[in-house]
Amino acid sequence: MSFADFQPFGISRGVYDLSEQALTDVGPVFADIARVRQSNQLRVLAALQKARLAESQLGGSTGYGYDDLGREQIEKAYADVMGAESALVRIQISSGTQALALCLFGLLRPGDELLSVTGKPYDSLMETIETTQDGQGDQGSLRNFGVSYRQIDLLPGGNPDLAGIAAAITPKTKVVFIQKSRGYTLRRSLLAADLTAICACVRSTGSQAIILVDNCYGEFVETSEPCMTGADLCAGSLIKNPGGGLCPSGGYIAGRADLVERVAARLTAPGLGSHVGPSLGFSRLIAQGFYLAPHVVAESLKGAVFAAALFNRSGFKTFPHFDAERGDIVQTIELADPERLVAFCQAIQAASPVDSFVRPEPWAMPGYDCPVIMAAGAFVQGASIELSADGPLRSPYPAYLQGGLVFENVRLACMLAVERMGVVLR
Repeated sequence: MSFADFQPFGISRGVYDLSEQALTDVGPVFADIARVRQSNQLRVLAALQKARLAESQLGGSTGYGYDDLGREQIEKAYADVMGAESALVRIQISSGTQALALCLFGLLRPGDELLSVTGKPYDSLMETIETTQDGQGDQGSLRNFGVSYRQIDLLPGGNPDLAGIAAAITPKTKVVFIQKSRGYTLRRSLLAADLTAICACVRSTGSQAIILVDNCYGEFVETSEPCMTGADLCAGSLIKNPGGGLCPSGGYIAGRADLVERVAARLTAPGLGSHVGPSLGFSRLIAQGFYLAPHVVAESLKGAVFAAALFNRSGFKTFPHFDAERGDIVQTIELADPERLVAFCQAIQAASPVDSFVRPEPWAMPGYDCPVIMAAGAFVQGASIELSADGPLRSPYPAYLQGGLVFENVRLACMLAVERMGVVLR
């Protein structure tokens, strides 16, 4: 793309030249992303063919949703791609947090213990686990139902504390929880190799605890998914990676068949389980989004890698580094100043295809302990696989950039952010 292509958006020659340098930096990384995409794309295609996905079954069901063959074909394909025995893929699951809450309430009983081995889960999930300090989480948390909670923090470098995990597991430990992505932290995302090590560690103790992985933001970033590494269950949102930017809502749970059915009973009712749940005409978008997901995730990863290189060249600390191994699509840029964080997010919004004229401002978002600013000019509300950026207004004022259906949009957004933050180019 030439400088002339960017001029209508207010991009200066200096920022354009800087972006060209960043593109040169990331060339070899883009080649690696392409290799992963190719492998994942063929895996998804093979799974859809094996499930005998039929156009005639994509019309959807209403009411109870009994005998929805299109839904069943999609769930078979999901299970295959995730390396699982079974999958629950439903439009009725509206967020990743809901998918995880279904798992936790479906699997844990009074007297059981939940052990998080990647430190404290992200803020809003903690309200599912225990009452928050202000009491606002006292709406039926796991703790209210007699489920205890402990956590093992990651080591300073972000590696799992395998010795600590092994020592922490007791007969009461019924679910071991792993958060693959970083949430609002500056730790690294976990890789498939980390998940393999954690699962092997848990089993080495003789424990039969259920290993549950929060796979949000992690699908198709690598060629292995959590159930391939030894996890019993994984869960995520269809408005993140696996929805391919087409799903208007939805979530999935994949893993051992008996556990998936226990979770399904929590979504519907005991005795009904996975047999009910109308697809309401959304099967086509769910299936097509799943087919496109490896390509869309690759576009998002290219955007994250480019952002790391561009902002590093602009003098900011970026995490992960542009050539680091990645387990999710999230890119962090430490901006060290609240006004700069606001300007960054407003620039991302201005570069969006939807609501580009809106100026996001910090607000008291439910589930968080400080004001948060969020930019998301998306076709689907809250779709993290579409270009978005957000960050809590607390030191070191990191911006969390994720998503991007097309790389060119992410590139423009990052360049516009450099312009609007008034960065002095080196």
